Amino acid sequence: MKETLLMPRTARLLRSITAVAAALLLAACAKEDLTRPPPPIGDFALGYTIIVAENAKQAGPSRQATPEEWQAVLKEEIDKRVGRYDGEKLYHLGIAVDAYALAIPGVPLVVNPKSVLVVSANVWDDTAQRKINAVPKQITVFEKSSPRTFIGSGLTQSGDTQMRNLSASAARAIQAWLVENKAWFTPEAVAARAAAAGPPETVSAPEPAN
Repeated sequence: MKETLLMPRTARLLRSITAVAAALLLAACAKEDLTRPPPPIGDFALGYTIIVAENAKQAGPSRQATPEEWQAVLKEEIDKRVGRYDGEKLYHLGIAVDAYALAIPGVPLVVNPKSVLVVSANVWDDTAQRKINAVPKQITVFEKSSPRTFIGSGLTQSGDTQMRNLSASAARAIQAWLVENKAWFTPEAVAARAAAAGPPETVSAPEPAN
């Protein structure tokens, strides 16, 4: 009798798990349309995107990637996403690659390494010639779950593809950070920075976090 009562509950649980798994699969497969207008953040236009990757550390076992490779792919993905804003006020981004891991081939379900990228970001006001955020924003992104990464992206993806996916996720997180802090780009904030005393700061990427 007890087993009979448990069966419907077990069946409902299995159906719920199946539904969640299907939703995650659909979400992973969906591609964002970057031709649509981005979330508003005020009068903003992207100027320079400066990437520093010479001091990047490998976080555990990883495929090799040169600083030049990270600089190229990160700049492309950030410009592709954040460069959609068409305001008249210029801002620059300085990005440091702190650490990364590009998953190596492992044994599915036993050793299934994941790819990860850690970056630090700063924003500069071009007119005021000074940094906006007091402390660099550190962002950590992992490879997105998908049918191709379920058994490990080290087996199913090249290092270039892993870098591209991580860079796209980092660019998305940087944009979300800017949207979250859109008060930085109001006329009042711009005027306050312009009136601030002190010599201009040099535009450069943040130092990698320890």
